[in-house]
Amino acid sequence: MKSKFFRVATSGFAVVGTAVGLNLINAISSVELLSLSQFGQHPHPALAQDAEDTVNVSVYEKASPAVVSIDAGKGTGSGSIISADGTILTNAHVVAGSETVKVTLADGRSFEADVVAFGESGLDLAIVKIRGQSNLPTLKLANAGAASVGQRAFAIGNPFGQFQGTFTTGIISRIDRDRGLLQTDAAINPGNSGGPLLNSQGEIVGVNSAIFSPGERTGNIGIGFAISIDRVQPFLVAVREGRAPRTAQQSPMLGGGQTAEKITLNSSIEGKLDRTSGTLSSDNSYYNAYTFEGRAGQRVVVEMSSSDLDSYLILLSADGTDIAQDDDSGGGSNSKLEIALPADGTYTILANAYGSGQTGSYSLRVAAGTGAQSMSATPDSQPNQRPAQPNRPNGQQGGILLQQQGTLGPGAPILQSDGSFYREHTFRGSAGQTVTVSLESSDFDTYLIVLDENEQLLGQNDDTSANSTNSSLTLTLPATGTYRVIANTYDRTGQGEYTLMVR
Repeated sequence: MKSKFFRVATSGFAVVGTAVGLNLINAISSVELLSLSQFGQHPHPALAQDAEDTVNVSVYEKASPAVVSIDAGKGTGSGSIISADGTILTNAHVVAGSETVKVTLADGRSFEADVVAFGESGLDLAIVKIRGQSNLPTLKLANAGAASVGQRAFAIGNPFGQFQGTFTTGIISRIDRDRGLLQTDAAINPGNSGGPLLNSQGEIVGVNSAIFSPGERTGNIGIGFAISIDRVQPFLVAVREGRAPRTAQQSPMLGGGQTAEKITLNSSIEGKLDRTSGTLSSDNSYYNAYTFEGRAGQRVVVEMSSSDLDSYLILLSADGTDIAQDDDSGGGSNSKLEIALPADGTYTILANAYGSGQTGSYSLRVAAGTGAQSMSATPDSQPNQRPAQPNRPNGQQGGILLQQQGTLGPGAPILQSDGSFYREHTFRGSAGQTVTVSLESSDFDTYLIVLDENEQLLGQNDDTSANSTNSSLTLTLPATGTYRVIANTYDRTGQGEYTLMVR
């Protein structure tokens, strides 16, 4: 059976790169290219390729020793060592909620590090400090204003927490100076967050932060964002002067400053999205934020409806972690989330619009749930999907955790590696719980993949038997949390209806 996991690893949430113009470090190639241009001739393609390769190799060899992997327990990210004593620049969303993290260097050494500072007003930056070091490799910071559209971009990081030292290249596609963001087409993926965006001298011109994802949680599509060095430099000054906050002040995924309104369960709110609302940095869509107090295991239902815009709901935990999203589960363009809260604390609801710039009025209802529904499907859920069935107490085997009907075909997400259709679903499980995941279809050859919260592959299956094209996996869950199920076709020819069940 062939493995399709690595083409699924293109789905998720992720990061960006940046760069500066082509510097021909190889002296011989530089002279050859110059002499040819003086005579009005185009350089031979092989010479240009050699020069480009030389720059790529030089940047990687110079920068990669100072790029680290960060394990915060709830997830992984990347970072840059910016001083020899072990001061590391990364994203706030990588380390939010943690006091200490594990840092792994490019040479394989691992250290415990303290989370010491965060950006103000939701600026997605943080500082981590390795203990007891004095001679670590470092990266140099570029000067403010060092990035220009069209310049080459280089990104190094640890995508999916398991490919440390991955190097990708591209260009700076756009600069949003108002928000301090660099847009790039350099390939980035989950786990790259916090890693450096480099110019052709190997200097940091930005910090990888997020990718634009049009509706469903996909991987790199050539639109990524990084926090510009113009915003990084003032943050580092605040850190040196002791003015930087010691805890994350606002969910770092939020791009515009907006104070959250406190609400209670079993309440309804009338709101409006417009230019006075907050703005998500990932896609420039408007949002209003609301917070409520919740308890571990408490079930809540959040509904957002509007006749003016395509509503979108996002639910964040106390540390800013994205724990649930929904687009159209409320019917039509309305959204709905049903979830069991994972811990005691303050939760944040983002009443959001699906598209950039959408404005209008909406109604929001937040209530304590009465039934044991499973978590709402992810943003690519379909209006015709069957509601999940109730769990049995304590996750007893035989209880249905998730039951969905869907369709794969035009309009569904496509895996970049082989062009096959897929849809993504989630369910919540407990550590040690044994579950059976099955994917059935009479229309196409199914392919099933299950991942945990950290994008780690738990299992994949093509056919349950030689005489069946249905798929099935029986797994013992390693931890309490949310698990992702990829309902996929075996190849690009497959399409049709399917039934997915987790029990």
